[in-house]
Amino acid sequence: MATLLYRIGRFSYRSRRLVGAVWLTVIVLAGVAAATLSSPTSDSFAIPGTESQEAFDLLEERFPGSSPDGAAARLVFAAPDGESVTDPEHRAAIEAAVGEIEAGPQVAEIVDPFAAGLVSEDGRIALAEVTYGVDFLSLEAQTRETLDDAVETAGESGLRVELAGTAAEPEPELGSELLGIAVAALVLVLTFGSLLAAGMPLLTGVVGVGVGVALVTAATSFVDLSTITPILATMLGLAVGIDYALFIASRYRHELAAGRPGDDAAGRAIGTAGTAVVFAGLTVVIALAGLSVVGIPMLTEMGLAAALTVAIAVVIALTLLPALFGFAGRRMLSRRARAAETRPDDAPTMSRRWAGLVTRRPVVALTASVAGLAVLALPVLDARFGLPDEGTYPADTTQRQAYDLTAEGFGPGFNGPLLVLVDGDGTEAAAGEVAAGLQDLDGIAMVAPPEVDAANETAVITVVPESGPSDAATERLVETIRAELAGPNAPAGSAVLVTGLTALYIDFSERMSQALLPYLLVVVGLSFVLLMLAFRSLVVPLKATLGFLLTMAATFGAMVAAFQWGWLTGLGVDEVGMINSMLPIIVVGIVFGLAMDYEVFLVTRMREAYVHGEAPLDAVTTGFAHGARVVTAAAIIMISVFGGFVLNEAADIRQMGFALAVAIAVDAFVVRMTMVPAVLALVGGRAWWLPRWLDRLLPDVDIEGARLTDTLAERDRQQVGVSGP
Repeated sequence: MATLLYRIGRFSYRSRRLVGAVWLTVIVLAGVAAATLSSPTSDSFAIPGTESQEAFDLLEERFPGSSPDGAAARLVFAAPDGESVTDPEHRAAIEAAVGEIEAGPQVAEIVDPFAAGLVSEDGRIALAEVTYGVDFLSLEAQTRETLDDAVETAGESGLRVELAGTAAEPEPELGSELLGIAVAALVLVLTFGSLLAAGMPLLTGVVGVGVGVALVTAATSFVDLSTITPILATMLGLAVGIDYALFIASRYRHELAAGRPGDDAAGRAIGTAGTAVVFAGLTVVIALAGLSVVGIPMLTEMGLAAALTVAIAVVIALTLLPALFGFAGRRMLSRRARAAETRPDDAPTMSRRWAGLVTRRPVVALTASVAGLAVLALPVLDARFGLPDEGTYPADTTQRQAYDLTAEGFGPGFNGPLLVLVDGDGTEAAAGEVAAGLQDLDGIAMVAPPEVDAANETAVITVVPESGPSDAATERLVETIRAELAGPNAPAGSAVLVTGLTALYIDFSERMSQALLPYLLVVVGLSFVLLMLAFRSLVVPLKATLGFLLTMAATFGAMVAAFQWGWLTGLGVDEVGMINSMLPIIVVGIVFGLAMDYEVFLVTRMREAYVHGEAPLDAVTTGFAHGARVVTAAAIIMISVFGGFVLNEAADIRQMGFALAVAIAVDAFVVRMTMVPAVLALVGGRAWWLPRWLDRLLPDVDIEGARLTDTLAERDRQQVGVSGP
């Protein structure tokens, strides 16, 4: 592979105008496809194979006017202390607001608080429920304006009006997360000491993301994609695109500093560092594509879209980047490096000193690292997973205010009612029997009269729990209803199903927990084989996998401390009370791939030094000195990009950003840059041992470019012999 990549790099350098023109054409075509084929993203939340999804689909079929997947809004009206929403002035303002919304576009149904009895016992709080015929991404600007105007109308009488529901959500967009690009630019300038060299990883990263997201956008014409899919693809593609280009550009500068011609330096950089990038990219793609084993369409599309963007980043790093090297020439080096007669790598560096310190005291370094991560991981024993609701929003948001007012006036369960469907023969009588059974269960605040469809085939019963939608008690209530009133205990000839957004979230969390272990086995197993193939070793992939598990334990321990225990509230990280159940699989998939990136980048240079004759301990120090600076810069860039998510209002996005940033920091600086050299120093030459029978079975991909280097060295000797005296 190294030889093939050497040829690709050299060809791209020499044929830079052709390669540049090809990529320019690809960019234009991708942009045209995105502009002409794009369709609105979807906000649907489907969990095939679950009871709640089956009931949700049945509800949509039997009650077509209910728009169960449409956008919804809840207007919460609160009268000042000592007053009531039924006071003439306040009531007139509320009715005016309700009428204004009802006359607006895209409304499927609106429930008047006075007609439906949605007024609290003390008369201070009232609720108006709005259902739209489209999802919130399809809401027209006029619809949103009508909703905002209605809030202002009701507030004119002195009422406090808060807004909740999907229709109140802002459309997800890139904003503060892009601050990471500015940090990345600064890190690259400091790493390379050259604006031109710093700009190339940024340029290729942006090009890769642009092409990838354009293709994902074009795909919305053929498949439904969630709103967050292009955002995740953008952030991950940008991060890895910059990292891959950074690694190759660093190797190219190293070859230039050694006095090699530009085309040969580009070929060598792609043949060596490029091979590592290919394998690193493959681990990320495997991890992301592996999200499809969960069986949830939203996760599958997110994983495949992000994997596509990563694959494009790899191809760009192997082709467009060396073409840009050709345009830049030796200007990729700083002025001081261009003027220097000796290679800068010959001088002692901080990374070499750190590697020397760790390898001299490997037991101390390893013990301290493991103990520190174990302490950081301790809070994970108290982890609670679920899907955060509007009660987890920052306290100053209208969604959180509406949630709290609803809980105050009607009880926390009103924020997440359950829907119990009764389907089958004698529906009306069966529904009455089920409703009576629900009344006898503990933990239920209210059971509404059954609503039967026109064909008398299906009835829906609204159930309000005493506990909030994200409380453990609500989860137990759903289990109790399914155990005592459904299945064999359902009325004869009828099926009883529990659904509603709360039930969907509960089933989703259960599906995620069931899928985590199979996902880990698939991803870790395939990546173990890939690393064993790359490094001809059992120790390296085993160490990489165990280190990753430590990273995950420490990451989720920090998550519990920050979001459940509220230890970082003073720093602006709001307490949520639970960890998003979707995060473990997403974070495992992303971080595993990125952790293997750092493993490949560091260990490749160590194995390269070992293969070329250095003693095992010296090879660790040499390889670390070459790779640590690049890995450090890459990790800081990743942390900056992902850390931008923490500034987002939505709790799930904040948690994702925090988890990814912490995981990258822990994995890069503790696991890969401390534990890896310590372990390799302890095992010595056995780190590169592989049973002979297994060595014969596995193809030799030459990730460190040993054969390529030998071939080029022999070529150079022959050229010297021909031109010599």
